[in-house]
Amino acid sequence: MRTALTELLGIESPLVGFNRSPGVVAAVTNAGGIGVLAATGYTPEELDAQLTWIEEQVDGRPYGVDVLVPTRTATGDPADYLASLRAQIPQEHYDFVDSLLAKYDIPPADTASAGDRFAASVGPEIVQPLLDVAFSHRVALVANALGTPPPAMLERGKADGVPIAALVGSPKHAQRQLDMGVDLLVAQGTEAGGHTGTIATMVLVPEVVDLAGDVPVLAAGGIATGRQMAASLALGAAGVWCGSVWLSSHEDITSPAVKAKFLAATSGDTLRSPTRTGKPARQLRSAWHEEWASPGSPAPLPMPLQPMLVDEAWRRINQAAEAGNDGAKALASFFIGQVVGTFRELRPAADITREMVEDCEKVLTRLAPSRDSATGQPD
Repeated sequence: MRTALTELLGIESPLVGFNRSPGVVAAVTNAGGIGVLAATGYTPEELDAQLTWIEEQVDGRPYGVDVLVPTRTATGDPADYLASLRAQIPQEHYDFVDSLLAKYDIPPADTASAGDRFAASVGPEIVQPLLDVAFSHRVALVANALGTPPPAMLERGKADGVPIAALVGSPKHAQRQLDMGVDLLVAQGTEAGGHTGTIATMVLVPEVVDLAGDVPVLAAGGIATGRQMAASLALGAAGVWCGSVWLSSHEDITSPAVKAKFLAATSGDTLRSPTRTGKPARQLRSAWHEEWASPGSPAPLPMPLQPMLVDEAWRRINQAAEAGNDGAKALASFFIGQVVGTFRELRPAADITREMVEDCEKVLTRLAPSRDSATGQPD
């Protein structure tokens, strides 16, 4: 399959695999698509090590990096950014989280919290160093989510010949990105896992395609099979951006306890909630969300205050769930799209990639009318 995406990035198949696990990124790239690593949450040193490892696995094949550069977050004092953010978290929120963990009998974690790390990774002090690391490697694509990319990202991309992509959840957001001069749009429908809007993929993709003109558009949200990939191409997309499907792969680093919940879930077992990051993000519904929605619970805080508040709690929940703690299993969750209902087993990421592409080709072949070789007319 040749599309504007395969031509832009020099890949065999118009499929992007987005994941925080380097193993998934390498597997998708080696299977003919392009893997994109979620960089937010890594320190610059860690990101450098992960990208070096990926390059050792892919032997020159294209891969990419995704960063979060939110347009709106809680602001802190540049003189002491993290301390000033922590001071904005009300005591009642700390008390609520402590009582929730006590109610479900969650023991302390055996490692320190990284809540401040997430706050720093979406703040001005760390985003630019992450970008510096990314551009110092042989990345073929840099993507941005939750806002328009910083001008420096676009300028660096143009100078280095690296396409800049942006995820959007509405035509309004798409127009802003086009005005900024991005090279690739990812139209992400509400079915998607993680931070996502409210417009369905089937509606959003053609709207963004019509706006984009010559700028390629990828479809995202609810895409985990070849049939869905073929439908995306029929909507005018130049390819697909897939995230949730890799959570059913062996290479993905999500907790086995959470993966077990994925395999048992239906497509109706997700919800959009700000209780983990401070912005609406689709995730697996659990007792965690019921508690935050109960009478008397505090309202979630804006990004990055909410992840600073709850990261230690999630560290404790995940460790306890792995140890078989029933309360932790009830609370356990992760970001996942509505396609979770199609998960039946864990498989290698390369097999998932190849099957999606092969099934897409079969669908497109079946839908194409046969023609008489002499007249060129349908049989």
